Amino acid sequence: MHYRKFKDTDIAEVGLGTWQLGSADWGVVDEEAAFGILQAYVNAGGNFIDTADVYGMGVSETVIGKFLKTTDKQIHVATKLGRRGDAPNGWPQNFTYDAMRRAVEDSLKHLDVPHLFLEQLHCIPTEEMRAGKVFDYLRKLQSEGLIQHFGASVETSEEALICLEQEGLSSLQIIFNLFRQHVADEVFAKAEEKGVGIIVRVPLASGLLTGRFNADTQFAAKDHRNYNANGEAFNAGETFSGIDFKEGVKLAEEIKTLLPDERTAQWAIRWILDHPEVTTVIPGASKISQVDGNVAASALPALPAETHRALRALYDEKIFKQIRGHF
Repeated sequence: MHYRKFKDTDIAEVGLGTWQLGSADWGVVDEEAAFGILQAYVNAGGNFIDTADVYGMGVSETVIGKFLKTTDKQIHVATKLGRRGDAPNGWPQNFTYDAMRRAVEDSLKHLDVPHLFLEQLHCIPTEEMRAGKVFDYLRKLQSEGLIQHFGASVETSEEALICLEQEGLSSLQIIFNLFRQHVADEVFAKAEEKGVGIIVRVPLASGLLTGRFNADTQFAAKDHRNYNANGEAFNAGETFSGIDFKEGVKLAEEIKTLLPDERTAQWAIRWILDHPEVTTVIPGASKISQVDGNVAASALPALPAETHRALRALYDEKIFKQIRGHF
């Protein structure tokens, strides 16, 4: 595992996303399996885990908190707030200081830690980011010692640029992958200039870039790749990066022909890591084998420049125009 700087901390360039560990939206991952996934990640040198209060409504955070008690390794946990519908008034009116403080306190309780390493806004409405009060509240929570760093998970480049104007912002979490390449053009240079870390989510386009799916692949009823395939429940971009599933399968096959070998998922992650502005990429995993495969991308050599050019040409010619949802 290789590491990159996040402020004054060295964090693994391949992190671990834990939406799956909430046992909702991806199917059930029981606690024993979750511990195995977390342990495999730590054994591989991983030290950065991303979660959210809404992943199973505290389930993911609680499992991670229990796991932290079993290891003497220093693990940096990032969480998110802002999507819960149970806060006073519900989504999307839950952005008062009191509501945000309650969310932070709940996460502290679930994770059983004295302060949060990184608290992130969780794809909240653009107008709330633009108004800026939420960042004042995060700075207050930071001054109170409840959070060490704060950042924002966003859905669009416009939102990313709004956030980058905020003093004290430590990170931006954004969708960036072979199906969403334009983000680098629009955001990365400004983030680097501001000293803001880039956390890349949905790196494998909800599994499309693993090369394991075909046009007939079916997903369970409670899997977001079923119920949100076309953006029925939330932003379409969060599922398959906004690409129609069957079209995505075809495009993934074209991408595969441009990569050095059959390790499609690993090369897709390596492609992201070839962008020096990226701090860490956070693929999820529901199996230990997926953790091992994802982490292995850190040891791969950089892709040749001609491969990068070919992948960008395919994106510009065939992929970009097919993205749906907010981007």
